[in-house]
Amino acid sequence: MKITRRVVFASPYNSLMPDPVTHNRPTQHDGKVHGVIVGVRRDDGRWLVIRRSEKVAAPLRIAFPGGAQEPGEDRALAAAREFREEIGVDVRIVKHVWHHVSPRRPLILWGYLGKVDRLDDLRPCGDEVAEVLFLTADELAAHPDALEYSDAFARSLDAAAATLSEHEA
Repeated sequence: MKITRRVVFASPYNSLMPDPVTHNRPTQHDGKVHGVIVGVRRDDGRWLVIRRSEKVAAPLRIAFPGGAQEPGEDRALAAAREFREEIGVDVRIVKHVWHHVSPRRPLILWGYLGKVDRLDDLRPCGDEVAEVLFLTADELAAHPDALEYSDAFARSLDAAAATLSEHEA
């Protein structure tokens, strides 16, 4: 006789609680949040990342600066806007380097390589950012607080930065 067991996993995303991905964030025509993130590299090869504040989704997690694209907003402009809101300085978007569709959440991410003229002028927004850090892809992969996609995005950034011409950098 074959016995089949069915296991049901409890998840806050299938309960009556609002989904933290879509709660208070604009969704697009497909019902998903379209997020944009930006990687800016320091001269030593480390990427600017943030520890998110306690007041935002994924509190105290390590992530690249970014946020939700507004409906009808250009993605690259959304990336620059979100970076400025979180980090307090303008970023020049160099190129799109990464794309991620979450298998478990209503979220699609687009990742951009960016350039900031002076990294010593950062003015992080305290409501969204608890800390600014500079980490390598390997450090992100090993960091217990890093969001699950962060090291993959950092590796895509590393590959894109290695192929930049002097004109693009």
